[in-house]
This record gives sequence, structure tokens and C-alpha cells, in this order.
Amino acid sequence: MSQIVFITGTSTGFGKLTTTTLSKAGYTVIAGMRDIDGKNAQVANELSQLPNVDVVEIDITKDDSVKNAFANMLAKYGRIDVLVNNAAVAGFGLLEAYSLDRIRQMFEVNFYGVIRTYQAVLPAMRAAGQGLIINITSGASGHTMPFMIPYLASKFGVESITEGLQDELAEYGIDNVSIQPGVYPTEMNTGQKPGVNSDKQEITDAYGEAATQKFNAIGAGLFGKMQEFNMDPQVIANGILELIEMPAGTRPLRKPLDAIAQGTDIEFVEARAAIKAKWLGKYSA
Repeated sequence: MSQIVFITGTSTGFGKLTTTTLSKAGYTVIAGMRDIDGKNAQVANELSQLPNVDVVEIDITKDDSVKNAFANMLAKYGRIDVLVNNAAVAGFGLLEAYSLDRIRQMFEVNFYGVIRTYQAVLPAMRAAGQGLIINITSGASGHTMPFMIPYLASKFGVESITEGLQDELAEYGIDNVSIQPGVYPTEMNTGQKPGVNSDKQEITDAYGEAATQKFNAIGAGLFGKMQEFNMDPQVIANGILELIEMPAGTRPLRKPLDAIAQGTDIEFVEARAAIKAKWLGKYSA
């Protein structure tokens, strides 16, 4: 029996590629995106032509949109076996130069959007006694970097959701995994998809040329490494497929997929888990 996979943010990037990959692998894919009758009509039509792909309207920043999308798909298919929280926005700029409204806008997508989809799908997964939820975070979401603080804060928040819910949902057969990508040439990183960037230009100007030079150097380094290591977004789609096909209960909590990190991301995840185990041991002793 083919599993039913709901993916958010399928109009571009990892989401679109994962939809295509899972369709080819024989899965039934619910491809969620905004504005399927407007700006995304062309890609919605393209994906709907694929075998076993059902394109659905969903705006993860809107409570009713999320509730309706999941209710309709659950009514149609009877279950959702896998949820892939992929929809997200990036953003760059000095923290001081971000208005609170811009930070809220980012968190509505990257953080609250994830909570909305969890709350929409968990009742059905708990009733079924099984499920898998995959959250796309960031290779840097266990720490932070200058000029990306709101973005990485929102992604670290999703790491917290994943880790905490793995324990809360353990009795219900629901696995939670965060995929931690590095820098890949998707629309989010190439500038084709607008980001939620800082909006207080006067603050940016006040920081002067030194901050601009530091920002440019970081950007050049990241994108230079992306080219050097020939980062292929298909790696993420393949990683999602691999997680889906793993037996329940055997999946890792975190799956780093970043060739640029050259294993340091895995080292960080393992060290973090070991330190947490020691910390828990002190509290349970």
C-alpha cells in the first residue's frame, strides 16, 4: 500500500524536487503550495501531471488554510503517513536592522507554520499509531552566524520542536527527524525567491563599511563553497526518500546532509547528543 506524503512548499526548491522524486518512487504525494490558481498556477499544473501527485492550496501562515488543507486531504485519503515540513523563507541582515514585524513574518512561516501543520496532522497520526514527520532545518541551526540571526533562530526553534516531540510522541509510533542541509543552489539561495531581509536601512548604514565587508565575505565564502563542492539539491530529496523507506523506530533524530561540512556536522550532532545524555543523567540521578 503506497504511503501518503504531504509536503509543504512544493512550488520551488527542495519541495518541488522531493515531489518529483517521491512520485517516481511510487508514493502518493500531496504537494502543498500557495496561490495554485495565481502565481504558482504553472508549477501547480506541472506537478499535477505527475503520477500520484495531488496539488493542494495551503498557506502555512494562516490557521484556517492549514486546517482546511489537512482536513480535506484526510477526508480524501483517510490518512497521512508522512509530513515533510519544507516551506520556509530565508533572510539576511543585521539583527538591529530588523523590525519586529519582519522577524514575526519570518517566524510565521519557519516556526509557527511548522506548529500549525503538526497540530493539523497529529490527531490522525496518533489515532493510526504511526507516522513520520520530517522537518527541513539548517546545517547551522544548532548554532548561529552573524547576519542570519532571525533565520537561524527560527530554524533552531524547529530543531527544538523535533527533539521535544520525539519524546512526547514516542508512545504513538510517530518518528520525528530534522534534515540539516548545507548551502544548496535552490531559489532560496540564488535570489530567485524573495527573502525576509532586514528593513531598517538607516541602522545598516550606521554600522558602516566594516559590517558590509564582513557580510560580503561571509556570503562569498558560502556561495564559493557551494560551487566548489557542487552541491546538488537532489541529495536532500534522496535523503527524504531514504528516511521514508527506513523502518519505523530506526530513523535518526537528526540527519545532516552537507558535503561542505566534511563530517563536522555529524561530529557536532553526536557530541550534542552525548552531552545531553550526560545532562539528563545528572537530573535523573
